[in-house]
Amino acid sequence: MLRGLANTSFFATDLAAAKAWYTELFGIKPYFDRSPGYLEFRIGDYQHEFGIVNAAYAPPGVLPAQPGGAITYWHVDDLEATVTRLLDLGAQEFEPITERGPGFVTASVTDPFGNVLGVMFNQHYLDILGEK
Repeated sequence: MLRGLANTSFFATDLAAAKAWYTELFGIKPYFDRSPGYLEFRIGDYQHEFGIVNAAYAPPGVLPAQPGGAITYWHVDDLEATVTRLLDLGAQEFEPITERGPGFVTASVTDPFGNVLGVMFNQHYLDILGEK
């Protein structure tokens, strides 16, 4: 039924600022850009789509007064360095680095646009890739 992550969409009231922030974070420009409405990056080992939508097009109720809801966690090899970089770029801690069990450590931040970005070291992800 669910075959894989096709797209993660974040929302921003200032799409140009979000484009600049995520371009700095990812070190690449979006491969698809239909500003002022939508833009998209391809990131990671599987080139997953990371989209940013102008908040004017958000479905009703998607933009809460506070960050929350579902969190997508992206695997990173160096969790501490990644969290430090996110904070240095202006993100705010949402949940600190937390050990969930052997080989599974998570953290999350709120980007400058109110979206929660989860990052984690996930041994299962490396096992699937064949990288131990």
